[in-house]
Amino acid sequence: MNQVNVKQTNTNVRSGDAGAAALSHEFLELLSLLIRSPSVVGAEHSFYRVLQRELEERGAQVTWYEGVLVAQGKEPNSLMLSAHIDRHGLICTGPNEFQYAAFVSGARSDLLGNSVSEQLMNKIVDRFDAEEVYAYEPWSGAYRGRGKISKAHICEFRNNLIFEVMGLEHLVAGTPVAFTDKLVVKNEALVGQLDNVLTAAVLVHLFELGFEGTAFFTAQEEAGKSWRYLLEWFRRFGGSTNHLIVVDTSPFPDFAAAKAQHLVLRNKDANASFNRALTNQLESLCQQSGYRSLFKDRYVEERNREIVAQGGEPQSLGATELGRIIHASNGLVDGTTLQIPSSGYHTMQESAPIASVAAFIELLLQLAR
Repeated sequence: MNQVNVKQTNTNVRSGDAGAAALSHEFLELLSLLIRSPSVVGAEHSFYRVLQRELEERGAQVTWYEGVLVAQGKEPNSLMLSAHIDRHGLICTGPNEFQYAAFVSGARSDLLGNSVSEQLMNKIVDRFDAEEVYAYEPWSGAYRGRGKISKAHICEFRNNLIFEVMGLEHLVAGTPVAFTDKLVVKNEALVGQLDNVLTAAVLVHLFELGFEGTAFFTAQEEAGKSWRYLLEWFRRFGGSTNHLIVVDTSPFPDFAAAKAQHLVLRNKDANASFNRALTNQLESLCQQSGYRSLFKDRYVEERNREIVAQGGEPQSLGATELGRIIHASNGLVDGTTLQIPSSGYHTMQESAPIASVAAFIELLLQLAR
């Protein structure tokens, strides 16, 4: 099997970091490469080109469809895994005017009666102050300049979030702008804009380790669209039993809460209940391997009881890619999720415990055997 070309990558791995030893050098180099490759919501084509090269080097058969790249080994029906590959960023919408790409891609504005909530906009408006960014051509990935976010504000006329960026005044509307990022490996954690390049990198790495099943890499999950592309594939090619495992990161309030468990499971989300037998299989594998697991739906429900008791508003169970596809497929597709706990969700400092990433890789290898 071909090895990763590491000559042009640059991972911040220090030999004194004991935690880094739990992950192979090849995987860390691959993740470092992918995290430096832009994949803004709605402008993922250049990232797909990078993925195709890395997957084909590892022996996978790769096929592109609208919104989903499919990589298959010699036994494609043995195990089906899916990860979304889009990350948050900006899109140029006018002269020195940039909007949050997920909102634009999801057509979320008052013009369509599907506006972003004021609460969500206020949550994001100061999140990326002074962050360095760079623009790229969405198909080729060609560099189009770099800049720094100078300010963000909510436009009262359009009820939308507007960013201003120093250094990118020359861009034309439609140009994607990614956050400048690189992988940092600390003693206990991987740090960067991990959602969801982390689990996508794992799926690529699995082919290097002999994986022979199917891996889906979907676009525009952050805009709520990825499930449509995946469902189209299953309607084209799926059989009568389509047990799918969707992988992702799962947010927790802080790093201490994230590392309290190795892996995150779910019985359900806001849209659907998941496959009980497959979920139970994952839970059993965690127990047999000595990995601590947590059910996120139970975790949210317990927190909601405390919040309601204190007079607050309960949180949603969340809408996952899998829940959406189960709800819409009328029984064609079911499955479950496997997630890596993290903190600093949707920031440039999202942190995932190295022990959780190692457990995640090992559990998927056990499933694939």
